[in-house]
Amino acid sequence: MHDVVNIAAYKFVPLDDLKELRRRLRKRCVRWGLMGTILLSTEGINLFVAGSRSAIDKLLVELRGIPGLHDLPVKESFSDQQPFNRMLVRIKQEIIAFGVDGIAPLVKTSPKLAARELKQWLDEGRPVTLLDTRNDYEVKLGTFRNALPIGVDHFRDFPEAVRRLPAEMKEQPVVMFCTGGIRCEKAGPFMEREGFKQIFQLDGGILKYFEECGGDHYDGDCFVFDQRVALDSRLRETDAALCFACQEPLTVKDQQSPKYIPGQSCPYCFKEPEEWLSITIEQRHAAIQAATTPLPGSQPYQNKRPIKVPQRFDGFPFIEFLVNCLPHVPRYEWQAIFDEGFMVNADGPVLATRIVYAGERFHHVLPGTIEPDVNPNIQILFEDKSIIVVNKPAPLPIHPCGQFNRNTLMHIMAEAYRPERPRVAHRLDSNTTGIVVMSRTRHMAGLLQPQFERREVDKTYLARVHGHPVEDVFRCEAPISIENGAVGVRTIDPKGLESLTEFRTLLRLDDGSSFVEARPITGRTNQIRLHLWHLNLPIVGDPLYLPNQQVGPKQTLSLVDPPLCLHAWQIVFTHPLSGERISFEAPLPNWAEHFGGVERATASL
Repeated sequence: MHDVVNIAAYKFVPLDDLKELRRRLRKRCVRWGLMGTILLSTEGINLFVAGSRSAIDKLLVELRGIPGLHDLPVKESFSDQQPFNRMLVRIKQEIIAFGVDGIAPLVKTSPKLAARELKQWLDEGRPVTLLDTRNDYEVKLGTFRNALPIGVDHFRDFPEAVRRLPAEMKEQPVVMFCTGGIRCEKAGPFMEREGFKQIFQLDGGILKYFEECGGDHYDGDCFVFDQRVALDSRLRETDAALCFACQEPLTVKDQQSPKYIPGQSCPYCFKEPEEWLSITIEQRHAAIQAATTPLPGSQPYQNKRPIKVPQRFDGFPFIEFLVNCLPHVPRYEWQAIFDEGFMVNADGPVLATRIVYAGERFHHVLPGTIEPDVNPNIQILFEDKSIIVVNKPAPLPIHPCGQFNRNTLMHIMAEAYRPERPRVAHRLDSNTTGIVVMSRTRHMAGLLQPQFERREVDKTYLARVHGHPVEDVFRCEAPISIENGAVGVRTIDPKGLESLTEFRTLLRLDDGSSFVEARPITGRTNQIRLHLWHLNLPIVGDPLYLPNQQVGPKQTLSLVDPPLCLHAWQIVFTHPLSGERISFEAPLPNWAEHFGGVERATASL
């Protein structure tokens, strides 16, 4: 048994005191347990409401007590469940959006044709054009046989569509129709104004026709704007559905398509994974551009750099901890920072003589910070629910360090993916271009990062070096220092950390340089650069590890400097969710553009 009564009604009639009318109707509808939508305007009322029989009857008594609505016509249907989620009573400029000045159903409408009379015309084969004024997605579920759809996605497009109709139609009888008749109240007078001479509107629309004539001369169902989606000619809910993703109405046949995935897609919006990835990447690139225009560190801001006390400095005076931990900064500079109140904790500025303890956290405040410019052209190569693979440009630091905080990959990606905070799974120098893998959640980071620590990830770099390697395949096992000197430059150190990089010569050039492939087996800071420098094959453009075993004056390149010719080219790892081995390759940077024969050269070795 159908327990829910559904009503649809409208009437063009002057209404005033709309705010009080809205308040009263909403209060009563909520009290009676009704749900749906009531639209109020100075031109009339339009409503779709559902509830129990007694509640609907109370609403109709209330409505027909409003001046001008005593004869409000109502169309009823029934359902097993409530088709609406909430009760809305809204005040609108129009009770059916049309947006054309001078069209006033209160003043003039086209002649109405009763449902039974239209059926008789169609039974007799009377020459008439049936014009469906509804939106295309409504027409798809059903319409009168041989009807002409107006061809719009929104009723506001109706005027322009009318102007595209054949001129000969202006002399022919036209019966227009819609769901319940309200759209025709405005569409008819507009068509008459455009020169159509024999315009009729189906009184009460398709729903009234179903009520009085059944499904004769009609194919399919009638779309309705509630959770029932569609009604058949006996005004019963059908098996039609709405696509959750694109809101397209779906027939039973549509729902049998393999492209229909409830809650995800349907035959009208389904896209292959490659298409979705392309769309997603385009949206991500737009978000990255918005986050870097202007560069986030280009405007002065108060930068708070975190400082955490290591165990070995437990019990030190604060300034002694800093001088010993960061010896490249003179004591007098640290003292000036304390004197200006720029070394703080949660309670405010702290003194240079304060005793610090292991694990304590402080901040060095840098007012009016403006960061050096970086290259923000981050390219997303791939993403899914677990990981993001980017092609990092240069110069661009990954983490906050030195002069950089906001102009970093981490900050920019956090802005572009907000509220997510993607986490990098491995390191890449500011000056190095190429693949960086990121995880989208803390849990995925816990599954992805250990692969790098366990040396289960295969990484391949492309480098252009000064000189010609003697061998086509070679390796370097020179140990690398943990840290060296005041500026923290890593060097080759017999007492350093075990390190191993495997190399292949890809191409020797006439200018004395070469392209080599590098595969770091261990993951030490600056490992590839140091090993090639140690082998007297320093990387072209390296500002630190120079030819002839010289060390340069700076570590980070600027935008105007020649590029470091080192590119994180390829990577292979295990997907943290699927467990499958996956691989990615980053496009070659500009300095390697003329090296189009890399793969051919590699294959010939």
